[in-house]
Parts: sequence; C-alpha cells; structure tokens
Amino acid sequence: MKTAEIKRRYLAHFEANGHTVVPSAPLPAISDPNLLFVNAGMVQFVPYFLGQQTPAYQRAVSVQKCIRTPDIDEVGKTSRHGTFFQMNGNFSFGDYFKAGAIPLAWELSTKPIAEGGYGLDPERIWPTIYLDDDEAYEIWRSVGVPAERIVRRGKADNFWSMGIPGPCGPSSELFYDRGPEYGREGGPAVDEDRYMEYWNLVFMQFERGPGTTKEDYPILGDLPAKNIDTGMGLERMASILQGVDNLYEIDEVRPILARAAELTGKRYGAHSGHVASESHPDDVRLRVIADHVRTALMLIGDGVTPSNEGRGYVLRRIMRRAIRSIRLLGWQDRALPELLPVARDCMAPSYPELATDFDRIADYAYAEEEAFLSTLRAGTTILDTAIAETRTAGGSALSGAKAFQLHDTYGFPIDLTLEIAAEQGLTVDDEGFRRLMADQRTRAKADAQARKTGHVDLSAYRSVLDAGGPVTFTGYSEVSRESTVRALLGADGPRQAATEGDTIELVLDTTPFYAEGGGQQPDQGMITVGGGQVEVLDVQQPVPGLIVHRARVIRGEVRAGEAGFAEIDTTRRRAISRSHTATHLVHQTMRNFLGESATQAGSLNAPGRLRFDFNTPTGVSPSVLRDVEQQVNEVLLADLEVHAFITSLEEARRIGAMALFGEKYGEEVRVVEVGDYARELCGGTHVARSAQLGLVKILSESSIGSGVRRVEALVGMDAFGFLAKEHLLVSRLAELYRVPNDQVADRVEQTVTQLRDAEKELEKLRAQLVLGGAAALAAQAKDVRGVAYVGTEAPEGAAGNDVRTLAQEIRGKIDPARPAVVAVAARSNGKASLVVAVNAAARSRGLAASDLVKAALSGRGGGSPDLAQGGGLPGAEAPNLLLTVEKAITEA
Repeated sequence: MKTAEIKRRYLAHFEANGHTVVPSAPLPAISDPNLLFVNAGMVQFVPYFLGQQTPAYQRAVSVQKCIRTPDIDEVGKTSRHGTFFQMNGNFSFGDYFKAGAIPLAWELSTKPIAEGGYGLDPERIWPTIYLDDDEAYEIWRSVGVPAERIVRRGKADNFWSMGIPGPCGPSSELFYDRGPEYGREGGPAVDEDRYMEYWNLVFMQFERGPGTTKEDYPILGDLPAKNIDTGMGLERMASILQGVDNLYEIDEVRPILARAAELTGKRYGAHSGHVASESHPDDVRLRVIADHVRTALMLIGDGVTPSNEGRGYVLRRIMRRAIRSIRLLGWQDRALPELLPVARDCMAPSYPELATDFDRIADYAYAEEEAFLSTLRAGTTILDTAIAETRTAGGSALSGAKAFQLHDTYGFPIDLTLEIAAEQGLTVDDEGFRRLMADQRTRAKADAQARKTGHVDLSAYRSVLDAGGPVTFTGYSEVSRESTVRALLGADGPRQAATEGDTIELVLDTTPFYAEGGGQQPDQGMITVGGGQVEVLDVQQPVPGLIVHRARVIRGEVRAGEAGFAEIDTTRRRAISRSHTATHLVHQTMRNFLGESATQAGSLNAPGRLRFDFNTPTGVSPSVLRDVEQQVNEVLLADLEVHAFITSLEEARRIGAMALFGEKYGEEVRVVEVGDYARELCGGTHVARSAQLGLVKILSESSIGSGVRRVEALVGMDAFGFLAKEHLLVSRLAELYRVPNDQVADRVEQTVTQLRDAEKELEKLRAQLVLGGAAALAAQAKDVRGVAYVGTEAPEGAAGNDVRTLAQEIRGKIDPARPAVVAVAARSNGKASLVVAVNAAARSRGLAASDLVKAALSGRGGGSPDLAQGGGLPGAEAPNLLLTVEKAITEA
C-alpha cells in the first residue's frame, strides 16, 4: 500500500467517525517560541489542550509534517530515526476518552484492506499500557486482545507529559510483530526492533507538578476535561504494510536511495542484515542521503531557506550532511540536481504543491550545494592545515577558537569539523566553540527578548488574559475610543496605580492601538484615564490575544479599573499604512518580474519607509528595479480601491490571495486587495486607495543572506523629499561642471577616471622617490660585528609595499657574500612600523628577520627568516626601532 494511500485511509476513517480534518501546520513552528520546527502531531493543538483557546471542534484528525533533529547522528543507523516524518493523529478535546480511542485504533489497524482498513494481523499486535491502567486493560481485552499480549510498563515508557507542569496521563502503545528474522521473541519489552511501535494513544487526564526527571514529579489531580492525543507514525506503518525493513525503504524514500546508489556504484543491502544495527557503512550513508534530501525538499517547500541561524542553519546542516555523504561514497559531481527531482516525484502524490513550486525549491537547493562545494574546497584546506599543526604540536584536540574561525570566517559548519577531525583521530574543543558562539549571540537575543516581553514574567500576561479574555482591537475602523483599564503591569508585576514619571504596561479591554506584527510598526499616541494621562510608546502582543501598551505616565495618576480615552497618533498611523500598502505592491510587482518564487521573507513598515525581504537566488538588475518602481507608481496613478475583508482560508486560496510561507492561519483569514492588482492575507492597516501613497521610490537592493534579497524604499512625502534633495544635488553638480543635468553622470565618471589615473602616477613617483636612494644607503652600510647593517627611515607616509620594496632593494645592492641586515622604519597615521630584510650570508650566521622584528617590537610581528615586518608602536618610536635591531645584531 502506497504511503499516500495510508494517509488517505487514516483521514477518511476518522472523518467518518465525526472528526474534523485539519490540514498540517507548516514545518516552521511560528506560533511556539520554544520550537524551531513542529516536532509532533499535537503541536498545533497545544493551546486547546492547555485551555488557552477554545477549539471550533471537539474531534480532529490530521497528518502533520514533522522535523526532529536531536538524534540526527542516529539517522541511517536505526530503523526508527528520520529527520522528516509524518504523524497521523486523532484528537479529542473533552469528548471521547479511552473507550473511544482504543476501538477506533483497533478497527483501522485490523479492518480488511478491501473495507478501507490496513489489514494488519490481529494476532501480531501487542498493546502496552501503564502499570496500573486497568481501564485500558479491560478495553483492550474487550476488542479481542488476549491478556498475554497486553504488556504493562512503567512511567518511562507509558506515561506522557510535556516535561513541564501541566497536562499528563498514561498512554497505550501499539506494537507489531515483524517476525523472528527481526529479533528475539517475547514482546516489546524484549526487542523493539522485532516488535515495532506504530501507534501511541495518550490519555490526558491528570495535571502534574514540577519535577527533576522524566519520572520524578507529583500528580496534582484530575484535569477539568479529559483529552485524547494519538500519534501513528506514517512511515512506520508504511514500512509494515510494504514489507520493508525500515523507513528508508518505503516508497517515499527508497527511490532517492536507489538513485544515490546508482550514482555512486554501490549495491544497497548487499552487505547488511535485516536489522539496522547490522548495516554496512555504505548503506548508512545512502540512508542519510535519502532522508536528508527528502527533508531538505520539505523544508524549502515550507519556506525555509539555508542560512547560518535558526531554522535556516538546521536546513543547511542537513543539506551539507547529504552532500558530504555522497562525496564520501565517491560521487564528486553535483548531487542535488540528480536527487531532488526524485524526492519531488516521491512526495508530490501527498503534497502536490511540491511539484508546482519545484523551480523555486530547486533554485535554493542547487545554489546551496554550489556554495557548499566552494566552502569545502577552502575550508577543508584550512582544516587539514590546522589538524596537521595540532598533531605536530602533540595535541589530540582541535581548539574551539580554530573551529569557531572556520565557522565564522569561512562558513565551515561545526558538525563537519567534528566529523573530519574524528576521522583523523582528533577531538574538537566543542565547549570552547559553543562558548564563542554564545558570546556572539547573547546580546542580540537579549535585546529581542526584552523587546517582546518587556520586564514582566509571561505568567503575568497570561493571568491578565485568563481574567478578562482577549483584547478587542478596533483600529481598522476607528482611531480613538473610550475604554477601561483592565490591568497595569510594572517591572515587579501587576500594580493598582501609577503616577507621573512611571513607565508601565497598560491593558485596555478594547483598543484602537495596533500591536507590532506582520512587519508593521506599532501605533503610538495618548491614553487619558481620570485625571492622569499616559504617552504610549510601544504596543506589543506578548501572548496571543493580549494587546499591551507600553507607556509613560506624563501627568497625574492612572488606576486599574478606571475608564479612559485612547487616541492614536493619526499622522504616524497614516504614514505606516502607506508603507504597508506599498509593501504589498512591491511584493506583487517583484513576483510579476521575477516569477512566483519571489516570495516575501520579511518586512518592515515604518512611517514613510519600508523594507521588503524576498526569496530569490540571484540579485535583481538595476533595469528590473527601475521597471518595478515604474509599475508600482503606475498602480498609484490608477487610484485603485484598497479593500479588506474576512473569508475562509479555502476561499482566500481559491481567489489567489498570497500567503506567507511558514505562517499558520486559522479557518478565517483577513484578505487585503488593491483593486485586482494585489491580493494578500494580512492583518495590518492600509490606505483606502492606492493614490494616497503619493509616490514610491526604491533606494537600494542588496543581499542579506543566501537566497534572500532586501529592497528598501521611501513612500509619500519622504520619497518626495528624497527626490527633491537629489534634484538639488544634480543641479549643483551641473552648475559646477557647466553642463546640462543629463550630462552630469558622464562628467563625474570622467573626473573619477582622471583622479584614478593621477593616483597611479603619484604612486609611481612616490615609489621612485623612496627607492631612488637605495644604492646610496647600501654604500653607507655600517659594520656591526662583521655584518653590513643599514638602518633608515622611509619618507613620511610611504605605503607598506614601498617600505618592503625599499628594504629588499637595499639588501640586493649589498655584496651577497657579505652578511647583511637592512631595517627600514616608517611612520604613517601616527604609528611606527618596521621591515627587516636579511640576506643568505647573514642567515648562515644565525640571524633571522623574524627574530629581529620580534626583538624590536617586544614579541610582536612576524614573517620569514629573510623578510619580516611588524608595527603598532607610536610614530615617535621609529628611530628606537632601528637602534634596537642594531643592538640585537650585536648580541646575536
């Protein structure tokens, strides 16, 4: 049975039993700040299980795309570990419990294939239950499982929690006996390779307290409502139904593996047994390639692009492991153009968008491989040198500083450094590397966290939300309104009052203030409460549904519970709205010129200016930027109506509204359209008509990362002011050159060319001046203990190359048979530098240029025995440097 059919049957089974089919959330875990990626089927339902939100349904079923990378090093070595997997799940929110979940799972597992089930042999299914869960035991007995195949296990295996205080409960896992060729008889407690877990039923019925380990925590009591969370591994079920040994051999993965084997000339499985632990190293690498290529396809498909941070780094690491694995198997050419189309064909039956969006996906993947091959060439050479130096010094570990340099300067990933070093019998100071990385990131993370959560514990926000419910936002239709102060928060938590000069966070029951989000900057303004007044400086939404006004009391006193009047700064709001609408137009126009792959990757909508980041593998030419700017301004002249409306997500997609990759949308969405020109899902504020933007002027286009470009532009009066200044500048240049405005660029170019030519000529004259006295200086060489010594200063401001050349010229004009040392000091920008040149005769007497420089500069500087240099001392020290070199010769 094909994997896509297993998925279809799962959804159909539960839909027929009253469950609402919920689409998979995108792989990036946008709504959960604790996760980079969705790693379980229940992640998108967590707010329902925690009681933070009320679901629109009591029963749900989904097939969730998931990523897990903590065990990435185990990929290929076991039958169970994969970075990308799909989790079939059925969920009950206070509806059915054990008596519903167990029969539903048993029915789908054992129902004949002809009747829509999976047709598993009931005699080979082994359920496990928690030690004292007699209720689950009796239900399993009632569906026909004999007592000897129901296994009781402890808290570590059959009791679920999120690892923190909150919901928890016993679980029941379903294992399938794959037969004696896979291991020992005796059930799941004896051998989990032979007995493969394929479904886990979690019965959320208790609330747990804090604890130090997975098993050490108290049960505080029953939950108000009992919930069901189940997960059936789609790939595991596919391996059972398709009769293959592991998840790498199912229909969605095996063709990728087979193509990699064909490219490298390897015979997969020729030297391995049924059990993954008996796998040949070549087979492990082939599995890594197949798994990682599929994962890369799915991640880029969901909008993740390679980078050195966060999700992008995980993707980069996965791709680079795949590329390096196939190179270790002997394939030295580009691999992804051979493998990625195979992965697309495997996954498109379940995810058709991978086929329609493949050009975009391929652009990023192929560009990343090309970049990595360049990194490999440069980084491997440097790493080989570092390994050789470590061995020569008798060391067994590569320093954290060297690993950090490879990562930070050359883009060489730490995991690759670890692997290559291990292959050479060395370890890496991983702790030192992590410390340097942490130092680099700490400040940025601290700033971002303070921006989002201020100085109040998140629990304080949740308490306010729980007490009063979500704050109503009215800013789409009004700029001021009466409201009530629901809560005041200070640095130490909730407070009843605040007086003049206090900085506080204020929550209203209803507000016209827009909280920062979707790239749009927050509103500012005033809130009057009784005899007091606060100036709103920032507005954030630290937890979903709670709008928090960060403000300073500028007059009187404000108290929680009092009525107030909130009024936004309309001048600022209008300017931001113009920028936001302009961003939509730039986005659509970029797609018009660059294709559908030019999708938004971030934005900033500020008063009078915008920043738009978008995905595209190459830079945008100046001519295309001009065309984009012209088309955007033509839309402004057309004075199109800007209209926002609420509709279903399905309808929004049907009418072609653009959605952002990685965003999680509800069943109802807000669509903003500019005439028929642009249509996008958006929660921000906008102008009423396109002509209200006035003017859009694109300032720049640049790269901000691999495959991500940034456009910056001005809007409205800011754009007009910029063009007015540009006009004045061009007019002034035209006046100075005495030419028409349209000839200024040519004249400036001529001037720059003339200046460059003059600089080159001046450089020649300066070199001649410096070198002109070389012969005379050589002739005046002083005898220092049998060594011809020349110590001289170069002309003030002489270039470094000229100083080195002078030292070598003087050395060359001294009789080669006579030991000679030449020291040339120079002063530039208030600093003194030194160059020392030594001939072969002097070196044979034990004199080395590098030693003499270090003697003069107290250990600083470096170079070779015949030529060395250093600097950094105050300019007045130049004469002393020459005397120190002479003294060092005397003492040698």
